[in-house]
Amino acid sequence: MALAGAVGVATPSHAITGTVRVTVAKAGFIVGAGGGNGVLTFRHRNYPFTVQGLSLGLTAGASINKLVGRASYINELSDFSGLYTAVGAGGALAGGVGGVQLRNAKGVVITLQSVKAGLELSANITQVVILLDPSRSTPD
Repeated sequence: MALAGAVGVATPSHAITGTVRVTVAKAGFIVGAGGGNGVLTFRHRNYPFTVQGLSLGLTAGASINKLVGRASYINELSDFSGLYTAVGAGGALAGGVGGVQLRNAKGVVITLQSVKAGLELSANITQVVILLDPSRSTPD
């Protein structure tokens, strides 16, 4: 009986999941750099954002990545902006498929899958800065 009462009192997390679309261009040898833009769809609105990134490790080549996925554990819209870190490996030779998972200090996790165009091989640790522009939001 006490367990049933405790379960009834527990409150669900208010974190929300949004969808993410990003296009990023990347180039480098050992140290890679890239940038791009995207859209977060969150609470029935589309929010544009910019992405700037740096990768350290084995990186060679250039590619354009179109990524789609989700952003999880967003409590407030402001949680989305910030510095994200990812650890991963991937590659593309005139096209390919890859994926990445990013996490910021506020606990937001972005999981993305991509279709790549170009030539790139990588095995690195990446840091990405995402800047959200809520003033340019549009209805979903």
